[in-house]
Amino acid sequence: MADVKWVFDFSEGNKDQKDLLGGKGANLAEMTNLGLPVPPGFTITTDACRYYLENGGTPPELDAQVSEHLADLEKAMGKTLGDPADPLLVSVRSGAAASMPGMMETVLNVGLNDESVQGLTRQSGSERFAWDSYRRLIQMFGKTVLDIDGELFDDALDEVKAEQGTDLDLDLDAQHLEEVVGRFKAIVREHTGRDFPQDPREQMDMAINAVFDSWNSDRAVIYRRRERIPGDAGTAVNVVAMVFGNLGSDSGTGVAFTRDPGSGAQGVYGDYLQNAQGEDVVAGIRNTVPLTDLEGIDKGAYDELMQTMSRLESHYRDLCDIEFTIERNKLWMLQTRVGKRTAAAAFVIATQLVDEGLIDMDEAVRRVTGDQLAQLMFPRFVSGGDAQQLTQGMNASPGAAVGKAVFSSEEAAKWADRGEQVVLVRRETNPDDLSGMIAAQGVLTSRGGKTSHAAVVARGMGKTCVCGAEELQVDTKAKKFTAPDGTVVNEGDVISIDGSTGRVWLGEVPVEPSSVVRYFEGEIDPDSDDADDLVRSVHRILTHADESRRLDVRTNADTPEDSARARRFGARGIGLCRTEHMFLGDRRQLVEKLILADGPEERQAALDALEPLQKQDFLEIFEAMDGLPVTVRLLDPPLHEFLPDLTELSVRVALAEERGEPDEGSLRLLAAVRGMHESNPMLGLRGVRLGLVVPGLFAMQVRAIAEAACERKKAGGDPRPEIMIPLVGAVQELEAIREESVRVLQEVFEAEGCEVPGLLGTMIEVPRAALTAGEIAGYAEFFSFGTNDLTQMTWGFSRDDVEAAFFHQYLDKGIFGISPFESLDREGVGRLVQIAVEAGRAARPELKLGICGEHGGDPDSVHFFHEVGLDYVSCSPFRVPVARLEAGRAALGGERAGS
Repeated sequence: MADVKWVFDFSEGNKDQKDLLGGKGANLAEMTNLGLPVPPGFTITTDACRYYLENGGTPPELDAQVSEHLADLEKAMGKTLGDPADPLLVSVRSGAAASMPGMMETVLNVGLNDESVQGLTRQSGSERFAWDSYRRLIQMFGKTVLDIDGELFDDALDEVKAEQGTDLDLDLDAQHLEEVVGRFKAIVREHTGRDFPQDPREQMDMAINAVFDSWNSDRAVIYRRRERIPGDAGTAVNVVAMVFGNLGSDSGTGVAFTRDPGSGAQGVYGDYLQNAQGEDVVAGIRNTVPLTDLEGIDKGAYDELMQTMSRLESHYRDLCDIEFTIERNKLWMLQTRVGKRTAAAAFVIATQLVDEGLIDMDEAVRRVTGDQLAQLMFPRFVSGGDAQQLTQGMNASPGAAVGKAVFSSEEAAKWADRGEQVVLVRRETNPDDLSGMIAAQGVLTSRGGKTSHAAVVARGMGKTCVCGAEELQVDTKAKKFTAPDGTVVNEGDVISIDGSTGRVWLGEVPVEPSSVVRYFEGEIDPDSDDADDLVRSVHRILTHADESRRLDVRTNADTPEDSARARRFGARGIGLCRTEHMFLGDRRQLVEKLILADGPEERQAALDALEPLQKQDFLEIFEAMDGLPVTVRLLDPPLHEFLPDLTELSVRVALAEERGEPDEGSLRLLAAVRGMHESNPMLGLRGVRLGLVVPGLFAMQVRAIAEAACERKKAGGDPRPEIMIPLVGAVQELEAIREESVRVLQEVFEAEGCEVPGLLGTMIEVPRAALTAGEIAGYAEFFSFGTNDLTQMTWGFSRDDVEAAFFHQYLDKGIFGISPFESLDREGVGRLVQIAVEAGRAARPELKLGICGEHGGDPDSVHFFHEVGLDYVSCSPFRVPVARLEAGRAALGGERAGS
């Protein structure tokens, strides 16, 4: 490994090397190559991180390569790391390939010690600044590298401020800050058994290793799991010459976006904080001023920043997120990346960039995701309600969130685990609050701006967030906040927050459909004045996705209402109509008669009573989906699901007997329920087995389908039925039911004097069916993969039992990255699908292939189904637009989730 290059100077990389240099390192290199003002530095690769994590130490060659690049950095700056007279100080920053804001570690001011703090005083001309920088180093190093509880440092700083009668850091002078440094060093000594390290190179090496270690911190692991970021990617480490925004009023730091990441609106957008370092802005500890105010503070730096932002957006052809520092009127660029944005902004910005000629429509489709479209379909608050408005903060991340106020991440997670909806309320959030932010419906903070930690992370997660609600007095220890009118909100009180307007209400505010849902419902014409930029953008992108995709999209619907809605949402047919849902309600009694039938005549009478009801159901669905295919699944669940619960019925019979009023009907029913009881109903008498064991059951359903189709055709319609036989595991099962079904169809068509073209096929949901798909295709004109049951049987899971019992432990241990019931298990279940596709098409080239499990609406799974050559996906009506978009993205080579 002697020739492995573990370290790259910023001048050696570019933005396409994210996997090696991490996003931050690659983009610092890109800005350096563009000639922008970037502090000199170097990047230690993600390869080095992976080596460190796998081997428990750094590569043998790393030390020498770091020394070589450090020497180059010292030469470029004309200073030596930690030199007592004129010190070079550096920051050590994480930077993974995928953006993980605040999830890993950073250490600033590395190189300061008891001697170089004097050199920094001379260098800066400010003794206060030097001691403030030293206390920041010890505080960050102690928490990050030495794993000391950060509150110990906060408390020590608060003690010194209290002794001086102030709440503000800026009121402390050099002498006070020197006292803080002394107390911080005592904390280090007490909790580590050693003094704060004085050797600058030791500080830097320890900080580098701490950044590597932070890849596997709890919050980083949770964030990666949520965002589907690979756990073995590792982080790069960037060592950068320090520039200081806290040298006085001619210095400062800020975060800028080239467009509004909340709405997509063009203009100057961001936050600036005078006399501060970067973590002060992101942490939201001090409230910032709008970036536009910088023009009045330092016009030269402002103008240069505007030119740089414009140049970066044109270069990256996308919204850019920029971190910068001004050191004594000199602008320095510390970071840029393609910025996280809300779902609405993603669609609007994509079409703006098309109109500006920076990207084409293919790229616009690739730039948005199905998950983002799903967020746009969530409801929003109704304006003008009766709820009491408490305050208005900054609209940091849009959405409507209602829940009980909780004041710690631990409580948020705990309450959410027991089914409560909560809103996390904090003064400001930090990376340790990630678990609570994930658990909460929304986040409310009294401090921080639109670029604070809470805002940035919430936008990335699609979580509703209101920041900087300064009028609220938040007391996390007392678990309450006080509104400006004196209203006190305690933990457990329900509040509503609107991330689109920043409004906060006491109580629950009613919601209404979003404009995007109203567009799908046909209530908003995208070409009319009623349509806003978002609706127009969604329409343009989805239209192009439809034009580009190969996969068709159907819906899972059992009622005319669901069918009609799915058609409005863009479904091109029904991929799964579950007939068992038609046997509920008043019809249960007819099913009971079927089950209790004493002989063929009673059974046929029960079937004859059910048939006209089934026929009417199918007639209405064929009408709603006229001209489009409708796949009807014959009865699948065990019959006992339509009978009373065994325990309840036993109690009812026992009480009746105790009163001396035995009911013959209840006794017969109880005997039937006991007789049909199964230890594992999922693997018992259901699906095709019912059709074989209960004479006439499937024949009745097929007859109802055929008669409804004929009636619809005679009325001038165009019904396209597809009859699906469920749970087939052996070709002989399918052969028997197919023979019966074909006979019934011919009988109906002859009697009605009409013929309706249709298909007979099967669900592939038993592993054996997938493995013998070539044989089964000889008797099936289509396959529809029932991936819900196929996943259960492949994993040996009973979904109803395992999800609550131990799935969270499997996720924590990394056995799953995501539940296989949410996103298709490509290696296992996906392999079975692939085997069945290849064998089925080899036996019957014209075989139609679809999927009707809920995986049909999962964005990542849609890409898989495109890759293996299915003809269509089918999902619930609400997910149809998501599947349409992802099918287009798959055809255009868009990245899938977690790729």
